[in-house]
Amino acid sequence: MPLHIELVGSLAALITTLCWVPQIIKIVRHRETASISLVTNVSLALGVLLWLFYGIMISSWPVIAANGMTLLLILTILGLKLRYG
Repeated sequence: MPLHIELVGSLAALITTLCWVPQIIKIVRHRETASISLVTNVSLALGVLLWLFYGIMISSWPVIAANGMTLLLILTILGLKLRYG
């Protein structure tokens, strides 16, 4: 894959992965998750897990890294939802 294409994918992956950090910070600060949908986040986690498997199958490091990190962040939100929910 050409380098410029990998860079675009890497930048997109970075932005969409890091977008979950403010949500986690807000949950930790306020210890409140009533407005967080458990069903939506479980569905998202399953979808991201499938994207991670896809990235592994096609050997795409941006897809693997982004979805691996996103999965960890979503699982963190799910854990906080179960704890504070």
